[in-house]
Amino acid sequence: MTALASWIAQASNPLRWAVLLALSAVFGMLFWLAHLPAAYLLGPMIAAIVVAVAGGAVKIDKRGALVAQASVGMMMAGSIPPDIMDEISKDWLLFVLGTLSVVAAAGVLGLSITRARIFPGTTAIWGSSPGAATVMVLMSESYGADMRLVAFMQYVRVVSCAAMAMLLVRLIGVPELDTVPAVARTVPVLPSLATFGAALVCAFAAPRLRLPGGALLTALIVGLGLSFSGLLEVVLPAWFLSICFAVVGLSVGMRFTPEVVRHAASAFPRVMMSVIILIATCGVFALALVVFADVDPLTAYLATTPGGADTVAIIATSTDVDVPFVMAMQIARFLFVVLTAPALARYLSRRAAD
Repeated sequence: MTALASWIAQASNPLRWAVLLALSAVFGMLFWLAHLPAAYLLGPMIAAIVVAVAGGAVKIDKRGALVAQASVGMMMAGSIPPDIMDEISKDWLLFVLGTLSVVAAAGVLGLSITRARIFPGTTAIWGSSPGAATVMVLMSESYGADMRLVAFMQYVRVVSCAAMAMLLVRLIGVPELDTVPAVARTVPVLPSLATFGAALVCAFAAPRLRLPGGALLTALIVGLGLSFSGLLEVVLPAWFLSICFAVVGLSVGMRFTPEVVRHAASAFPRVMMSVIILIATCGVFALALVVFADVDPLTAYLATTPGGADTVAIIATSTDVDVPFVMAMQIARFLFVVLTAPALARYLSRRAAD
């Protein structure tokens, strides 16, 4: 390993890029074959960490990273159906209680980790945020958190929640449906080009707007406006989104250093324990939905699990569960977390200081 690290450190910039892209492809394919969530983001991120820690860091073009972030924001906006409020209004009390319960549980864990000084500043608070993992990683840097450690915490939780959900599908014996994942469907050309154009505008306008979360949050807001108003069908092709995920992963991974990796490794047992506690707590909330609201167990778990909404969507649409209920709960929490994360992080950081 030492010899390989020395070779990467001494390699030319084109050769470093070749190694980086090759490792990204290998890791991404392995994660995809293992059905891990966000494989095309996690694979390049881990490849970038390996290359950067070995001393072979390369420069990721800032403009390309902004376009990738804005495109991810547009993708998230396009995944939220305009009639989401109708679904939420049917059982608004369940959605309010479910959303606030999960956010409160995550906030208590984040506050505990912050007070234990496992991570610096508000890092643990952003890392414990239940959902919107990519948004939290990108927004956290604007508020003084270490986005590398936020990414570490967020994706440990996302992968753990996805693994637990897939295990429950097997244990409960819910039949799988023969469905085509949304990302595999063909998308219309003109709306795709228009969506990409809107993402470009958001990417280059975001630095001037000085909005925390930058291009991603700007594109999310603009995309929701275009989608909900009916002016544009917000869609992007799967191959392009895969590239954007890879660029985001490379941008985050290249920020890692040997010191950060050692810190993350030493904190892993405690982070894993906090993830298990959060999953178990959300399991109690799911049980309450089963007992008091007559929701079937898998639907209740998928609705309350603090994993990524995109991962939950894939699992929900491929199994026999109440998909509208699951996605409405997940999206309600996603929007709540994105809109309240800065204020919540400031409040919890003050509590930790006190």
